[in-house]
Amino acid sequence: MSFRIISADHTGITVSDLERSLAFWQNVLGFEFSHSAHQSGKMAEQITGVKGAELKLAVLKVPDGHKIELLEYHTPPDRKNVPLRPCDVGSVHVALTVDDLDVILETIAASGWKAAGEPQTLTVGPNAGKRVVYVRDPDGTTLEFMEMPKRVVVEC
Repeated sequence: MSFRIISADHTGITVSDLERSLAFWQNVLGFEFSHSAHQSGKMAEQITGVKGAELKLAVLKVPDGHKIELLEYHTPPDRKNVPLRPCDVGSVHVALTVDDLDVILETIAASGWKAAGEPQTLTVGPNAGKRVVYVRDPDGTTLEFMEMPKRVVVEC
């Protein structure tokens, strides 16, 4: 190939209420605010491919350096809130590694997010031993929380 992918810069998530989503990502998950912007006009149309696009966005820093970009579109007027399930084509999720899955599930439940099921421990493959569960925000966005296996300390 004549090119190479250097890294993943950010993950963008379209939301219905930027302030509500920012509050969750900052106050509940503890992500650091980076910057915000307003985009409209020809440049926004050319970047997104959406005729008449006008949007506000905010970028948050994930502890490992990856960024989450939250986007709230104000136009076009015919935009939709389509409740995708994880099995629907076009559905995307972000997986975050956490140190205590039970505590984060209690914390997010208090903020209005819901676990899609019950945490499960993977038994095969490269992620064997990890506890994982999907959660959904009020817009239906899916996050996967993954807890690393607990290390057992054996004293000799």
